[in-house]
Amino acid sequence: MALEFTEKIRRIPRYPTAGGYALGDEYAMLASNEAPFGLLPGVGEAAQRALEHVNRYPDPSNMRLRAALAARYDFPPERIAIGSGSCDILLSAAEALLEPGAEIVYSWPSFSVYPHMAAATGARAVVVPLDDEHRYDLDAMRAEITVATRLVIVCNPNNPTSTALPLDAIARFVEDVPRHVCVLVDEAYCEFATLDDPDASIDLVRRHPNVVLLRTFSKVYGLAGLRCGYALCGEQSFREAVEQVRQPFFCNALAQATAVEALRHQDEITKRVEQTIAQRLLLEEELRELGLAVADAQANFLWHSLGDGAEQEQAVIDGLAERKVLIRAGTSLGREGWARTTIGTAAENRRFLDALAELL
Repeated sequence: MALEFTEKIRRIPRYPTAGGYALGDEYAMLASNEAPFGLLPGVGEAAQRALEHVNRYPDPSNMRLRAALAARYDFPPERIAIGSGSCDILLSAAEALLEPGAEIVYSWPSFSVYPHMAAATGARAVVVPLDDEHRYDLDAMRAEITVATRLVIVCNPNNPTSTALPLDAIARFVEDVPRHVCVLVDEAYCEFATLDDPDASIDLVRRHPNVVLLRTFSKVYGLAGLRCGYALCGEQSFREAVEQVRQPFFCNALAQATAVEALRHQDEITKRVEQTIAQRLLLEEELRELGLAVADAQANFLWHSLGDGAEQEQAVIDGLAERKVLIRAGTSLGREGWARTTIGTAAENRRFLDALAELL
């Protein structure tokens, strides 16, 4: 007799993970929006020191990391939530806020974890298409909010399209959202955006108790392999709720120690951002010269066309892989005929462009 699983196992979609991790260093890994840089100064040493105490559980309060983030943003530490990556906080927010009869609103294509949130909780997902410029359509989203809505997500910059909305548009939207609705602004890539100062959005969470800003150490800080994310919360109750529904010790000791050290190197972070934006502009220009459509990029990746339909898209993806360049097919992310390409090193980007030009 076969095992019997819950109904939600049939509802939850599988997360479309990128492949290639067992292929070796000779591949240009441009599929997962990871930072191409090495460790920030001092981070390796911080990890080594933490290793000496791994016989002990990690600090369940994440106190040192929350204090470091509080100093970085001039924000109350009791309103900072920590997670094993920002996904951990997203899924915990779903468990804390959503249930059958409740609604979650977000746009699509967007981050692939969002469909999991309704499916796992039995809530209703209200999915609003992006606008013609591949951005979140806030007016259309506001029209879908009802008394049953518990959670609204705005991914800014959006994954996979790399587009972003100006802060004043999000501020107007937040002003118009009912106070019972949690507005979670997913800012995993905010450091790479040039529309506004990345820290300017913190004023939203200071003024609105129902707003949560979600950020991560996985991207610009280069700690994707250690899984550490955080949220700046309008209310302490949000942090307490997401902690209540999770397993204890949800952020490991190495992640906490390296994140604290990484925060000390903001000058190096600025250099990384500048290098990424310079490469982003170069890639945008050359992709357009190849005749491809490219969305207005505000993150460390590009969203661009690959021809007509999924068949040509897959042929290009396969051809790039044969040339040891890995990018993400758009079909798996919500739009066929497109692709998401991470900004890599200058050498990796040149390799990608040359291979793509050969295939096209």
